[in-house]
Amino acid sequence: MTEKKDKLSTKRVHPGVKEMEKSLADGKCSRREFLRTTTLLGISATTAYSLASAILGKDILPDFISSAHAGQKKGGVFKFGMAVQEMADPCTYSWTEKAVVAGHIVEYLVETGSDNITRPSLAESWEASDDLKTWIFHLRKDVKWSNGDAFIADDVVFNFTRWLDPKTGSSNLGLFNAMLEETGEKDTKGNPVKHMIKNAVEKVDDHTVKLNLKSAVLSIPENLYNYPTAIVHRDFEKEGGDLTKNPVGTGPYTLSKFKIGEIAVLTKRKEPYWGGEVFLDEIRFIDLGIDAGAYLAAIASKQIDGMFRLDLTTLDAAKNIPGVKVISIPTTDTGVIRMKVNKKPFDDIRVRKAVQKTCDPKRQLDIVYRGMGVVGEHHHVSTIHPEYFKLPPFKQDIAGAKKLLAEAGYPDGIEITCSVGNAEGVWEQDSIAVLKEDAAKAGINIKIDVMPAAQYWDVWTKAPFSITSWTHRPLAVMVLGLAYRSGVPWNESSYNNPAFDAALAEAEATLDVEKRRAKMEKVEKILQDDAVMVQPFFRSVFTAVRDNVVGFEMHPAKYYRFHKVSIG
Repeated sequence: MTEKKDKLSTKRVHPGVKEMEKSLADGKCSRREFLRTTTLLGISATTAYSLASAILGKDILPDFISSAHAGQKKGGVFKFGMAVQEMADPCTYSWTEKAVVAGHIVEYLVETGSDNITRPSLAESWEASDDLKTWIFHLRKDVKWSNGDAFIADDVVFNFTRWLDPKTGSSNLGLFNAMLEETGEKDTKGNPVKHMIKNAVEKVDDHTVKLNLKSAVLSIPENLYNYPTAIVHRDFEKEGGDLTKNPVGTGPYTLSKFKIGEIAVLTKRKEPYWGGEVFLDEIRFIDLGIDAGAYLAAIASKQIDGMFRLDLTTLDAAKNIPGVKVISIPTTDTGVIRMKVNKKPFDDIRVRKAVQKTCDPKRQLDIVYRGMGVVGEHHHVSTIHPEYFKLPPFKQDIAGAKKLLAEAGYPDGIEITCSVGNAEGVWEQDSIAVLKEDAAKAGINIKIDVMPAAQYWDVWTKAPFSITSWTHRPLAVMVLGLAYRSGVPWNESSYNNPAFDAALAEAEATLDVEKRRAKMEKVEKILQDDAVMVQPFFRSVFTAVRDNVVGFEMHPAKYYRFHKVSIG
């Protein structure tokens, strides 16, 4: 090892922690931002809370306290109502439901909790270089795969290498752009082809992995709890590349029954789990179809103990069912009404701007989602994202929309079709209906093409104009990297702007809270000005469990893990 490697592998506190301590003491960052950033830099959540308490001169309780407690009953079956989908390859998952089942079999290097704080999991600790370009992850030494193999660095290297191979088709390419470089080639869509830079992921020893980045990124640990970043066994591809047929994992459960559209059954492994006590003997995921009322009836009749989500059509009824608890949480979950910038008529920015100008976000939120959320600003960054920068208010402008349409060659208006899948509920369709009403005032006639959710996911990256539900991400830079960075798999709008890519990379690399927010002004403004999307609001999400369920923790991204759940 070089001198630099020796220094990096020696456990020490990142100098950024001292910067964050000063920012908190000076009132320049919130407690939440302090806790989030210092844990990303490698100190434990317990230490972060202690530091915050000392600085603020009072005991700071965690933002989230687990409802699990001593005395929980062992054994039993937990029945959870949720769609059961194809889930062969974790790194290509595009629905959270797949990861909810798989996350009990295969696990993550880290875990970002309901409080949006990232904690160790398969990695027991990590540290970053001062310039945030080198990250070292120290892996747990007491973890065994269900086939008896030891969990080692080779597993992690295999996963990173596979994620960052464009041929794999993983959305993780958008999260780890700092580990990629351009090949000089173009794909069939004209986007630059990238591959992993030399030594981007490096095995230091059997339980230590180093990531070498070409540019600084603060959010590396948090990026590792995106649902397609589950760690599969190093022989995953050799054994067929299908988790449902060969469910080898480090988690406490194995897959004992699986039928798409019907049921998935997880059975507790016999050997002790490295993560401590696990209570349930069995978890059953029961698919009741797309009718929200079917799940409500099932929980009311005790056929299921909990459900993946409640939608607005069943929320009030659920609150009146005896023995059922309704839980809600604010999120950055949102519906993005995006326009494909390389397809007519949306290849003309004047058309995109005209559509965007017809939207009244507050009216959308009030009508479509009963005001239960926060208004959006057409740049996919929420007021609850820590790096949010407040831009001047974006106001509806019907006259301006008409003028732009005329300039684009549509003085008598234009007809466009919006594809809708209602993947997260009929609020998606309702959002387009409200936009249709407002757009008509400017001469824009929106036809609504409602299709089954499964059919929509076949076209979501191809349709010229559509609404897609994007799940919660704790950092704006995460979702922006996944959705709008040039050439990444989930860039459904085909947006390709080097200035945006560069501005996003600068924001990702900035540790100082105030400076990072300042850099986000440019990021948000570029997206808003380029009129890539109409993005009216961010929404709260809801679910329900029966009151005999102990230890259930709602997660803003619905990344449910039932490791500590029991049946009372």
